[in-house]
Amino acid sequence: MKVLLVNPPTTADIETARVIGLKAPPLGLAYLAAVLEKNGYDVKILDAPVLDYTFEDVKREVRSYDPDVVGVTSTTPTIYDAIRTVNAAKEAKPEVFTIIGGPHPTFMPEETLSMSPKLDAVAIGEGEMTLLELVKSLENNQPIEDVKGLAFRKGDEIRFTPKRPFIEDLDSLPFPARHLLPMERYMVFGKQTLLANIMSSRGCPYNCIFCSSSLMFGKKFRGRSPGNVVDEIEELVDKYKVKHIEFADDNFTFDQKRAINIAKEILRRGLNIAFACGARVDNLSRELLYWLKKAGCNMIYVGIESGVQRVLNALRKGIKIEQIVKAVKMIKEVGIEVTGSFVIGAPGETREDVKQTIKFAKKLDLDFAQFTVITPYPGTYIYEYAKREGLLLTNDWSKYTTVKPVMRTKELSAEELERLVAEAYRSFYLRLGFIYKQIRKGRLPLIMLVLKNYLIPSKRAKKI
Repeated sequence: MKVLLVNPPTTADIETARVIGLKAPPLGLAYLAAVLEKNGYDVKILDAPVLDYTFEDVKREVRSYDPDVVGVTSTTPTIYDAIRTVNAAKEAKPEVFTIIGGPHPTFMPEETLSMSPKLDAVAIGEGEMTLLELVKSLENNQPIEDVKGLAFRKGDEIRFTPKRPFIEDLDSLPFPARHLLPMERYMVFGKQTLLANIMSSRGCPYNCIFCSSSLMFGKKFRGRSPGNVVDEIEELVDKYKVKHIEFADDNFTFDQKRAINIAKEILRRGLNIAFACGARVDNLSRELLYWLKKAGCNMIYVGIESGVQRVLNALRKGIKIEQIVKAVKMIKEVGIEVTGSFVIGAPGETREDVKQTIKFAKKLDLDFAQFTVITPYPGTYIYEYAKREGLLLTNDWSKYTTVKPVMRTKELSAEELERLVAEAYRSFYLRLGFIYKQIRKGRLPLIMLVLKNYLIPSKRAKKI
């Protein structure tokens, strides 16, 4: 059987990626393809956004490749594009079996199936084993009811199969099938750095109200072994000539001993690679940072969210202001840069709280900061809260990009939230000392991108 996996043409404005010129490989599809190939199936990946493909191009690919199954990945803002991709595939080949997977369909399977009669099934949760078993069932003309982790349509009824258990041994998965991707096209900061992403772990034990990761991948941390992770890094360096790696883990440093051993193994093999990772401020130590820096880590992303303890508590972040200050100081002292992310619009957060957060971000002396409005993605606590309290402003999923507000709060209107985000960017990035420091580091093009994309919108916001 032949399987076509599609990252759909994107009409939603995914702002952050656009601003920094980020083009990252669709890691989830590459994992699906690797598992299918390992089991003898013919697979093709179509990464439409990076290839600038349209829905007509998708039709052409389906006619040309003639797949038996078309699988499409989707987040919340791209769900309409995923549905249009399914429709395009069915128009090109009416008998093809179509399935959508990813975070949004996992949490909204019934709604997703109702969006198009041309969609045959939804994969719920981790998709590797689900898709493999589905393809085997279709190949052998067996009922898909026996495949765990599916929602599908049976006549006018939507049915669910038993829940798919999480993959316990991530080392058992083959490395992502990057040979099926146009690796030369994946860049960060425009065309300056060839980029690859790695997921060295899955699962998150924390309870942040704006995140659905613990539901998508479970609350149990599942880490790959250091040797397995560095084997993949070595393949990226030797085979694909990658110079920069982004760890896509929710919390790379959760198991500090494992993270240290990954760094030591990179050093032992003499791999010349720069990498970035995400961390919680309460999962860091000087020893860990020392080894990460030594192995090539040049950036750590930390979820700070707010400079007000009461707001952090409302977000159920589980950290203290003192831990944030200490962690950022430690990271900078070892010579690693820090990007802090902030969420504006928590329940109970006031204008004064946001002002305090902006001051806090500047006082921390972060290298970069990202400010987003809280976005109630399906599967999160904040989504259920906003729906229950009548705070949702739209059900147009394409607007759920974290840039424009899709909910108000009891304290702040959508217009106020948008103005505050613009004010945060303006206040943080339009500092002469900050701009001078970035120019000295050769980052003028990146700073100009940020200013172009956030200074202009801020002027619009002031007129609302």
